[in-house]
Amino acid sequence: MLGGEGTGAVGAILVVAGLGMVPFAVVTMTSFMKIAVVLFLIRNALGIQQTPPNLVLYGISIVLSIFLTAPVIGAVYAEVSDRRLDYQNFQDWEIAAERARGPVQEHLLKFTDEPARNFFYEATAEVWPKEAHEAASSDDLMILVPAFVISELTRAFEIGFLLYLPFIVIDLIISNILLAMGMMMVSPLVISVPFKLFLFVLVDGWSRLLEGLVLSYR
Repeated sequence: MLGGEGTGAVGAILVVAGLGMVPFAVVTMTSFMKIAVVLFLIRNALGIQQTPPNLVLYGISIVLSIFLTAPVIGAVYAEVSDRRLDYQNFQDWEIAAERARGPVQEHLLKFTDEPARNFFYEATAEVWPKEAHEAASSDDLMILVPAFVISELTRAFEIGFLLYLPFIVIDLIISNILLAMGMMMVSPLVISVPFKLFLFVLVDGWSRLLEGLVLSYR
């Protein structure tokens, strides 16, 4: 009885610990980071600091991340839902973790830039013990996760830079017009924000932006 109760308690602890890791996994191993950064950058570019609210932008990021990661989640679930695994001992948990690693590894490898992956692999020779470096490979999760994070951040800021350009042009034009009219006491933001919103709505900005973010994971 004690052995069974102890095993059940260990299983419960592992489940709780796994649930606690879900937010970390969502941020570091899905498209959430890239989408959230781009959405916050476009909000800043428009000059509307509190609209849409943070909760709305995070909600959009989560919904799109779930949509994009659904095939990976399905593949992981198919691997760990084997009826032969009753999760009553450490061996079953170890087998499930090994099976789940495959789809996640494939997903991260697909969207990780090779230079970032090579950097972290080569860095293991400098910061890891010799034995750990020799046992590591470039497709280990400990290499892929930080490389994926760097790759996603880089792509997010590249997209953000391109989104900023047309709005910067509008700001410059409005500033020069106000300066030429001698209206130096008028803040350019008061005039430029409505024009930027008009441009964004005119080109169906939200739809195009979100569609572009989704299709960037083809």
